[in-house]
Amino acid sequence: MTGCPPSRGGEIVATAYNLFPGGGIESYKHRITPLEDIKMSKKRWISSLGATCLALLFVAPAMAGDVNKSIKIADNAETGSESTVNGSISVGSGATVNGSLETVNGTIRVDKNSKIGDAETVNGSIRLGSGVTAGDIGSVNGSIRLEEDVTVDGEISVVNGKISLGKGSKVADDLSNVNGEITLSGAEIGGDLTTVNGDVSLEDGATVHGYLKVEKPHGWGWNSNHRKPRIVIGPGSRVVGNIELEREVDLFISESAQVGGVIGEMSMDDAVRFGGNRP
Repeated sequence: MTGCPPSRGGEIVATAYNLFPGGGIESYKHRITPLEDIKMSKKRWISSLGATCLALLFVAPAMAGDVNKSIKIADNAETGSESTVNGSISVGSGATVNGSLETVNGTIRVDKNSKIGDAETVNGSIRLGSGVTAGDIGSVNGSIRLEEDVTVDGEISVVNGKISLGKGSKVADDLSNVNGEITLSGAEIGGDLTTVNGDVSLEDGATVHGYLKVEKPHGWGWNSNHRKPRIVIGPGSRVVGNIELEREVDLFISESAQVGGVIGEMSMDDAVRFGGNRP
């Protein structure tokens, strides 16, 4: 089973799952290609995923107890990596996971003040409670929500899904998606923020230390309405690098916001400046 969330620098990382009849699940990652020069079409990716799902039907009867299960980690517990295929994963408050959390069809929820490694799902959302510390966070089809004061030591990547970060949350590396709203409320991104079709809103003094980039669609057919993404840089918010636009957007920049510049298909002169809390 494979999932392909975008990774650092716009690359795609595939997580492959080997399912063993004896009851084990092994995962490994490999980079496929940069997002801006992708060579694997959506059709080929779906075909590959479908073939793997078909293969899963043959091994599932021998390991149904391990494949079709949800995992629950108790409050204040300590454990190693946990993985499943058709099931959700929930982690109680104050728990420690010395490894990754991985599922294919299911959500991942981590309660407040817990520590985990990477968290990845293909079809499902991920929610991290306040004070959680985590590694890389990724989903193919599902939203990602970070509550207040969450620390992500790696990156956040989604293909189809919303991303929302609460006040005081910090992401060490990049944040990216293809489709879905991105909202940073008083949060901080250490790297770049990249989207293709998503609306972006920086609120309450949010900061992106790299660039904010809106990429041009590459004929995937994922957004046929051709609407312009809406980019709002709210009061007190900062984009230290440039806002790089490969396509036209509806761009709004607060008079009290700071941006490195606007380059590409638009310039700073094309931005609508506003003085209140919202445009």
